[in-house]
Amino acid sequence: MWMTPKRSKMEIDESRAFRAEWTQRYLVVEPPEGEGALCLVCRRLVAATGEPDVKQHYEAEHEYYERYVAEDERAALVERLRRGDLREAAPLTPEQRIARAGLGLARLLALKGCGWGEGDFVHRCMAVMLRDVLPDHVGVMDGIDLSPETTRQRVLDIHQNLRSQLFNRAKEFKAYSLALDDQAFVAYENYLLVFVRGVSHDLEVHEELLTIINLTHHFSVGALMAAILEALQTAGLSLQRMVGLTTTHTLRMIGENSGLVSYMREKAVSPNCWNVIHYSGFLHLELLSSYDVDVNQIINAVSEWIVLIKTRGVRRPEFQALLTESESEHGERVNGRCLNNWLRKGKTLKLIFSLRKEIETFLVSIGATTVHFTDKEWLCDFGFLVDIMDHLREISELLRVNRVFAAAAFDHICAFEVKLNLLQRQVEEKNLTHFAALSQVVDELKENLQEDEKILDLERYRGVICRLQKEFERHFKDLKFIKKDLELFANPFSFKPEYAPISVRVELTKLQASANLWEEYRTKDLGQFYAGLSAESYPIIKGVACKVASLFDSSKICEKAFSYLTRNQHTLSQPLPDEHLHALFRIATTEIEPRWDDLVRGRNESNP
Repeated sequence: MWMTPKRSKMEIDESRAFRAEWTQRYLVVEPPEGEGALCLVCRRLVAATGEPDVKQHYEAEHEYYERYVAEDERAALVERLRRGDLREAAPLTPEQRIARAGLGLARLLALKGCGWGEGDFVHRCMAVMLRDVLPDHVGVMDGIDLSPETTRQRVLDIHQNLRSQLFNRAKEFKAYSLALDDQAFVAYENYLLVFVRGVSHDLEVHEELLTIINLTHHFSVGALMAAILEALQTAGLSLQRMVGLTTTHTLRMIGENSGLVSYMREKAVSPNCWNVIHYSGFLHLELLSSYDVDVNQIINAVSEWIVLIKTRGVRRPEFQALLTESESEHGERVNGRCLNNWLRKGKTLKLIFSLRKEIETFLVSIGATTVHFTDKEWLCDFGFLVDIMDHLREISELLRVNRVFAAAAFDHICAFEVKLNLLQRQVEEKNLTHFAALSQVVDELKENLQEDEKILDLERYRGVICRLQKEFERHFKDLKFIKKDLELFANPFSFKPEYAPISVRVELTKLQASANLWEEYRTKDLGQFYAGLSAESYPIIKGVACKVASLFDSSKICEKAFSYLTRNQHTLSQPLPDEHLHALFRIATTEIEPRWDDLVRGRNESNP
């Protein structure tokens, strides 16, 4: 579940003892003899060496019973299973298995961004394969309907199933945060992607797409706010449990008086609410570089080069690496707006810079303009942009690592701010050690210009870095306000009680005096440690842990949505109802497995 680093190199000796909470969670009891766990459903003994084994058996064999969500429902279910008056769900009929196969194929088509009509092509391909490999089974394809109408409806059914599971989990969230991304969607209309990160009582983290809001229909901030509140109410999430809000850097989001963040904070103010923590640097970090350097002019020019290469230079060997990377992100078609956002990621821009000589030769050969290659200011800006994007790419990759908590992400941000200070001093000293691309451009220009001719204006680039520093400070200032909470969460045994808030000092002193808890902290991951911490003995520290764990610690789920968009831009740029777009993006970003048995049986009630 957790990916935080270990506190020591010693191996963790997982306890094999049966835990009482497994009974309601996984429908198992402690066997009369021996180790492991006895399944109440199938009466099989699970040779468990730890909770993962019990969980794996439950999810693989008895996912049907996950529909019992409420605590009283689970308790009643356990009692009925103990008495033996609840039979195991009947196996699927052949017709239901065919329906399940059709649902699985519809999900794969959605994940690949295929159009609804491509299901017929898949059907014909499978029929050909079966006819040649398993001729006796070719008849099974007759029952699988992959027509556009059926595929569309199956995708919507899967979406509703996943959505229901999310809402059931949301009821158990002790704290949650939202991520609002209005920059990822570049289809025929603009959309706001709303993601939720929630933490349950055992500190299990869930990150999912909450909803998609059409900005054309919700243009004003007030209408947008109303749509978000409606989505929260539908999911059963109260503002009293909201801890954090991470957004993009647009005025719609962070405008001082009219931005959505100020509206959300005002709405969430109440004696029972936490102060909503806002930070806007995680999403599309590369856009922070758009100051003083004419980024759009450079990106647009480079985009035109790539389009020309894909249309007229596809067979040239020097461009194969670039074409391969472009196709892996965009497929065979190129959407200009997607391409521009993709180029801002830094890695591709760096590759194009390394091919600038080959690109100039190619442009000359086809009669295209090469005016940029004679503009020394443009070339210097290009080199500087490549370097800045590369530095931002490094911090972005660190912030894409999921399940490390906001405390670790905050450390990366602080380290990058120190790096920006270093870069600024180096520019002031005319030292281009950490500006490899710009240094190459300067060296090349020196060979063709006279000695007394000025090549570049370093003062302008120093201003860019200075602006970038201020932007980082502004976008992450709320995290600095909770710096003590982050440090307390990450290092509870080394945090000095006198520096802690008065309300937590007694619990912290008690915690630090416990040798058993110290051993658990030293050998377990942070998530495992806090999950096992008693809420009765340490309610305030447990509350801080839920609060910190609910903050978005990475942009991974947003990057997943953006990657899905860029790979399938042609399909998603077609006019699709909002419900279908919502379904496609939920299937593409979710970590929840659909309940296939529920889907094929057509059951939505709480009891079998």
